[in-house]
Amino acid sequence: MTVRNKVILVTGGAKRVGAAICCKLHAQGANLMVHYRSSQNDAQTLRHALEQIRPDSVELIQADLLDIACLPNLVEETIRRFGKLDVLVNNASSFFPTPMGQLTEQDWIDLIGSNLKAPLFLSQAVAPYLEMRQGCIVNIVDIHVEQPLKNYVIYNAAKGGLAALTRSLALELAPHIRVNGVSPGPILWPEHEEWLDKSLRKEIIDRTLLKRMGEPDDIAKAVSFLISDAPYVTGQIIAVDGGRSINL
Repeated sequence: MTVRNKVILVTGGAKRVGAAICCKLHAQGANLMVHYRSSQNDAQTLRHALEQIRPDSVELIQADLLDIACLPNLVEETIRRFGKLDVLVNNASSFFPTPMGQLTEQDWIDLIGSNLKAPLFLSQAVAPYLEMRQGCIVNIVDIHVEQPLKNYVIYNAAKGGLAALTRSLALELAPHIRVNGVSPGPILWPEHEEWLDKSLRKEIIDRTLLKRMGEPDDIAKAVSFLISDAPYVTGQIIAVDGGRSINL
């Protein structure tokens, strides 16, 4: 098994963990369709950097994943550009607090839509093509599906649903398509003001068994493993969290 010459669609691939996944897979020889919603500048910068290394190996596609009708187009454009599709990485995710008493239906639509609904319908759209290639799907889940993060009620529910979806799709799409997940722990601090609190950050690190933050590349390595080095693994979710999930 190898990533070389595989065509991989990565949602939310323009920055942060998504960009790290793209860089790792590209370095191993994959051709990429990189999806983004609003991070056009980041996407173009990433594409330019990767194409300097290996020309004609990266394509960009913009879409709002909350619009389910647009999802088949992501697949069709990937096939049109590269002629095949081997792997889907469902990485795109909304993340923001929704404390009880303040959450709204729009919060539900956004968080469930990006973290659960879109991965389901995009997986359905790619399945016929992945089956032809004996391909796989990797979902980026979250360690808080087991121990909920306070004030993130809808996000917790969405990622919990994605964990269940990962196992259910593994059952539905077997034996030709493997479906697995990676659950990040403290890798990058969220881009919200509350996470600027140094005491909160210290508490999280102190409860991480390895006593340090992880790197986006740690997630990328796990994704790469599930794609290329785990042909007998399906329906599993790997926690990449420095041991935090057993010490929350």
